[in-house]
Amino acid sequence: MEHPSRRGVLGGAIAVAAVAATGGTAWAKPGPAETETPALWREFKATPYTHPQVPYIARAGAFSGTRRLPRRKVVANVRDYGAVPDGTRDAAPAINRALADAGRRGGGTVVVPPGEYRVDGIIRIAHDNVVLRGAGSSRTTLRATKNLTELIGPYGSRYGGDKSSWSWAGGLIWLCPQTRWESLTTAIRAKAWPFEGWTGNKRDEWRTLTPVHPATRGDRTLEVQDTTHLHKGDLVLLRLADDADHTLLEHMAGGGAGAEAYTWDDKTKLTSYVPYEWPVRITSIKKSAAKSTVQGTITLERPLPLDVRPEWDPRLTTHVKALTGAGVEGLTLEAVETPQSPHLLDKGYNGVTFQCAYDCWADDIVVRHVDNGFGLVSASACTLRRTRVAGRGAHHPYFCREGSHDNLVEDFTIDERTVPAPSGTQLHGINVEGLSSYNVWSRGTMRMGTFDSHRGMPFANVRTDITIENNGRHGGDASAGPLFGARFTHWNIRVTNERAGLTKIDGLAPYSATVGINEVREFDQIDVPDFPGDLHSRLELYGTTNKVHPRNLHEAQRDLRP
Repeated sequence: MEHPSRRGVLGGAIAVAAVAATGGTAWAKPGPAETETPALWREFKATPYTHPQVPYIARAGAFSGTRRLPRRKVVANVRDYGAVPDGTRDAAPAINRALADAGRRGGGTVVVPPGEYRVDGIIRIAHDNVVLRGAGSSRTTLRATKNLTELIGPYGSRYGGDKSSWSWAGGLIWLCPQTRWESLTTAIRAKAWPFEGWTGNKRDEWRTLTPVHPATRGDRTLEVQDTTHLHKGDLVLLRLADDADHTLLEHMAGGGAGAEAYTWDDKTKLTSYVPYEWPVRITSIKKSAAKSTVQGTITLERPLPLDVRPEWDPRLTTHVKALTGAGVEGLTLEAVETPQSPHLLDKGYNGVTFQCAYDCWADDIVVRHVDNGFGLVSASACTLRRTRVAGRGAHHPYFCREGSHDNLVEDFTIDERTVPAPSGTQLHGINVEGLSSYNVWSRGTMRMGTFDSHRGMPFANVRTDITIENNGRHGGDASAGPLFGARFTHWNIRVTNERAGLTKIDGLAPYSATVGINEVREFDQIDVPDFPGDLHSRLELYGTTNKVHPRNLHEAQRDLRP
């Protein structure tokens, strides 16, 4: 195959970014003679749920990946609660009163009319089916004057040291169920640094609903020992614990000689992320025909992300109450402009964060001058659509951590920073870590940052149809283990500065795929594979730009759905 010149690659990729900046079509569809279909796509279509390198992500996002997000009826206007769009009076109490009132009514939309609203506190979306809707990101602005350290207090790391957890947690717009938010912030104020996930501050606020019989990755039906406490529509956790030989972690890495040879025991941060907890909704229940038994079969909203094996003590469990059906739309959140803090000492000028949220969303949201932009923390099945991070530069423009699964970030933009980066700061990009799986970043323009696989062995995640000026650096503590687990896929990636750094991953990620990326080269941060031997990773259509068909892996998988 004849590769295009560097000038041709960069010119085409930069043209994509330039057109995207104006809101036009990102790239004209190439004609049939200009496209190539990789063998991986043909293989995937034959075995979509169990392909060894490419994950099934067709149902990523809210409501099993629906294209049309709900439109809740309007039940409140923040002006009626005392919010004034003059930019001088604190509107946060009025906005929060309106949101709480909507929650008491069972849900609905709280509108924020055009204008500039000063907010001196955290905007909290804490009740199911409540949506905060501005008049559009160019018409409604919330100007945040304080950070999370001022509003809640210092937040240390549960792993020790002098780090600030506001470097990767919390938001000035925070979508989190009421009781969970109260327990988190109470613990922070008491300096009892909490676990942030689905099962409470000490990770023990759960009970078993039923043990689960063995099953295979990709199955949507499960045989369960007891259907007594299960109901159609329930959101449950599938819990998989590791064994002494770490065979669950090996399975997440794709198995084989490399994973078996890896030293897991000293990766204390990684092993603290286990058990793997996967939230999923039950769509149907079929009880056993025998009257003497409570066994039965359940159908899940999504295919199983991993095998279910007896040695991992598989079970369905309860969890802290999730926030469901809530969203934020049509506004800009602009923090007071301050210099970016030194690495891991962020004060918490953070944007929009979803925590213990399921089937929630953000649409047409801009955040500006933030430490961290959009966060997914133990959040699953959420959609972030038409989002943008702008202003003075962020530590994590997007972060996805603490066991977040099945989320969709599409039509996203990271703008070039408006001021130079201060010494001692870091820029990551689109972050994923902490055993997070089956997340998708689609149709993105990244004028800065990188594909930040932040250790903690995230697996089965997809980045597709993205133009990137790859100038950030990934993070991650060595005790958090591998950069990648199995089935990571980068598909149709346009790197404008030719920097390989975590975009071309055939030499780093086990049982993974890099498809349709222009020629890149190693410089600056250079990584070595965590696993020895053959990684069983695939590389196709290397040295091409936008020629791969289908051009967007997520959309193509969604179109194949039955």
